[in-house]
Amino acid sequence: MTRFLALSLAAVPLAASAVTPAAAVTPVMAINQVQSHLKAVNTMTANFSQTGRGGQTLTGTLSLKRPGKIRFQYQKGVPMLIVGDGKSLAMIDYEVNQVQRWPIGGSPLAVLLNPNQDLSRVAKVTRNDGQVMLVQARDPKRPEFGTITLSFAKVASGPAGLVLSGWTTRDAQNNVTTVRLSGHRFNVAVADSLFRYADPRRKGPKG
Repeated sequence: MTRFLALSLAAVPLAASAVTPAAAVTPVMAINQVQSHLKAVNTMTANFSQTGRGGQTLTGTLSLKRPGKIRFQYQKGVPMLIVGDGKSLAMIDYEVNQVQRWPIGGSPLAVLLNPNQDLSRVAKVTRNDGQVMLVQARDPKRPEFGTITLSFAKVASGPAGLVLSGWTTRDAQNNVTTVRLSGHRFNVAVADSLFRYADPRRKGPKG
């Protein structure tokens, strides 16, 4: 199993049937729209398809609850789980009974998990047309964390007119992984218990 799949996460736009018309907007306006989208999404669930180094593809379900909580539940037969509990991000490998943890701020996913982050300090728009907006984020003070490029489909019915269709991360070793999202549900009930996990190193849940 390619364990690096879990934390390297690239996106392709959704094939949206209804998109907002193209408009001449400034980069500042585009970043503000993304910021508004993030603030409008308190919770989200979606299906994901993740392809990483070597071309291996895994699927599963994503649950997100801001601030700071995320869960990647992988397909049956994959003994791996990723959980962000609001403070740290943990990758749990049940095959070898190992847990690796990082501060959420030390992950490229931090840009998704903090709706109050000032994106203008860490992000720039790399594409903005009538259907798709791409936003690349990188912490200039921590280049070792790599970059994440968020892909949004422009959908009038989405929060602030956007739907997150996936993202690309490139780490310090130049490893790239692609994540595609589908079947989004916004601002639905998401239980806090989802952001706990059974620690394979000892008995009882963690989180």
